[in-house]
Amino acid sequence: MHGQALRPAIPVGFDPPAGCDYPMETMVAASSLPPELDEERLDQRVFLFGKTFRDYETLLAIRGDRGAPRMYFLEGTIELMSPSIDHEGIKKTFARLVEAFAEERHLTLNGFGSWTLKRRAKQRGAEPDECYILGTARKKVPDLAIEVEWTRGGLDKLEIYRKLGVAEVWLWSARRGIEVHALRDERYVKIPRSELIPEIDLSVVAKLLFTDDQTEAVRTYRKRLRAPARARGRKR
Repeated sequence: MHGQALRPAIPVGFDPPAGCDYPMETMVAASSLPPELDEERLDQRVFLFGKTFRDYETLLAIRGDRGAPRMYFLEGTIELMSPSIDHEGIKKTFARLVEAFAEERHLTLNGFGSWTLKRRAKQRGAEPDECYILGTARKKVPDLAIEVEWTRGGLDKLEIYRKLGVAEVWLWSARRGIEVHALRDERYVKIPRSELIPEIDLSVVAKLLFTDDQTEAVRTYRKRLRAPARARGRKR
């Protein structure tokens, strides 16, 4: 990697100020963590600064088919992220609920997991939590990417997906729930509901994400989807 030094991860659970340059020693913002969350339940990140796209592709090749760490690239910075069990649980529940909706509504929705998306010319790369293509056409990028923000402090995912050309991004966080961002003239605009899958009520999906029983959450959701429209309205 051209002999450049590894930089420490951004402190877990901490939003750094703009332009902040981190010291070389490792920093962990333990005091900022909720008492019920220990470090093992938080996503772990390492950032490499001043890297080339070739460095990024080399790291991808070294990692091979292993699922972690997931890697993002944005104009010279590489983020390596090892998701926690909580992160993985939420993203898997999210995916199962979206796929259940597609099945119940007879939509052709094909999932591609953490597909490695990269464009050298745009100096960007990403591996989303989940991604989907509507229909069966083969495309260079998915129509929809889903990202879970379990621990704050990562690269700007919308800035990455913007130049990759992903039409819609759904961002989940505990503070904001599910936000939908649609691409408009190479800029993302937050919109009240999905345009790709306009029938899905993401507020209902968000309420089912915190669960110890993914299968029961899917059963509950399918039961709701099969209920008459009037009954669904009463459950809001």
